[in-house]
Amino acid sequence: MKTRSIQSTLSRWFAIQTLAGLSIACVAVYGATRWSFQLKQEEEFERHNELVRHVVAETRSPPNIDLLRHKLDDYFRTHPDINVSLWTGKNRIYFSQQADVKGNWISHAQALEGMTFEGKPVEVRLTLDSTGDDLLLRRLGWTLVAAASLGSLIVALTGSLIVRRGLKPLKLLAEQTANAGPAKPGRRIDVETFASELQPWIVQFNALLGRVEGAYAQLEAFNADVAHELRTPLANMIAQTEIELSQPRPVAALREAMSSQLEEAHRLSAIVTDMLFLSKADRGAQARRTAPVSLAEQVRAVGEFHEAELEQTALSLDIVGDATLQVDVGLLRRALSNLLSNAIRYAKPESQVRVVIRREPAEVTIAVVNEGEAVDPASLPHLFERFYRADKSRSGSSSHHGLGLTIVAAIARMHGGTTFAASEHGVTRIGFSLGDATP
Repeated sequence: MKTRSIQSTLSRWFAIQTLAGLSIACVAVYGATRWSFQLKQEEEFERHNELVRHVVAETRSPPNIDLLRHKLDDYFRTHPDINVSLWTGKNRIYFSQQADVKGNWISHAQALEGMTFEGKPVEVRLTLDSTGDDLLLRRLGWTLVAAASLGSLIVALTGSLIVRRGLKPLKLLAEQTANAGPAKPGRRIDVETFASELQPWIVQFNALLGRVEGAYAQLEAFNADVAHELRTPLANMIAQTEIELSQPRPVAALREAMSSQLEEAHRLSAIVTDMLFLSKADRGAQARRTAPVSLAEQVRAVGEFHEAELEQTALSLDIVGDATLQVDVGLLRRALSNLLSNAIRYAKPESQVRVVIRREPAEVTIAVVNEGEAVDPASLPHLFERFYRADKSRSGSSSHHGLGLTIVAAIARMHGGTTFAASEHGVTRIGFSLGDATP
């Protein structure tokens, strides 16, 4: 398909519009001029009619045909552009025959009301030569056609230059856009150098660049994190397999090695499963809400699942508040489990882990609070990022691979909510909100 040019399209439309406008104006001028000539010709006929009427009135009493012809000849011989004939009934009593009868002649006949000659009504028949007027009209017509065509051509050419000049900012914008992108982070298009009509587009494009750069940086970090997280268990599996195959081993040793391999395989499977879930959430998946349930009951059920971990570090679980809400129970329990597991892992022994449920006007918040070492304030905004660990060591156990809080954030988004985190004075509070879908 042929690419359309804004410059040629605008220039063409300028020319068409100008041609149409000038054509209408020229037609109006031509029509007004022709109408003026017609009025002039009618005035000529009327003037000659009055002259003939005056001569007939002078010579009818007593009737003198010779005197009538003499007076009319004296006048019309000096006016070669008009012929006149007088009729009384079927008799022609006068005719001013001119030598040159060529040209465009217009005829006009009129009875002289109240006038008689030799007792008979008089009719005057005039023919007027309009050759001069017709020639002027033709010249005027061709002049107007030439003016309209030339004017349209001039407007097309000047319009093309004006459009080209007006489109220069777009070419500059294209050059600056080509120089921006993820490969050149931080480079933006200067809004102030462009016209106000382009500024909203540039602002949106700069915002899009920011989002693209953020996604690009996140993708790079994600690739690095995935490679790191998968490299460790794979390296362990490869090394252990090479060791076991390097020399004969008893069945018990091989069984122990296979159990270790299975543990690493489970860790890899968990990472892949979590990544698939996060990918689904990133594509905009929504939670499938069931009938309203008690959130405190769900926290209590998840707490029973973690009861052994709580007892191991002499922790107690306290549930504060309650709310009834339509949620995806499976996803909710998964988010609660991740938060409780995280709180138990970092809580001070023999302390209390509290789950605070609070009803807000349009949502419900669930916060898990534990006592322990405070989280670095610089790390708080990154807690829900993939594979992020506040200690930067990346040395988590086989059951924790840095996706727990990221999954919590995804579940919150699937329920129309957000996440939050705060840590000060030895108390850490991490939680999420759930949007109320009740109509």
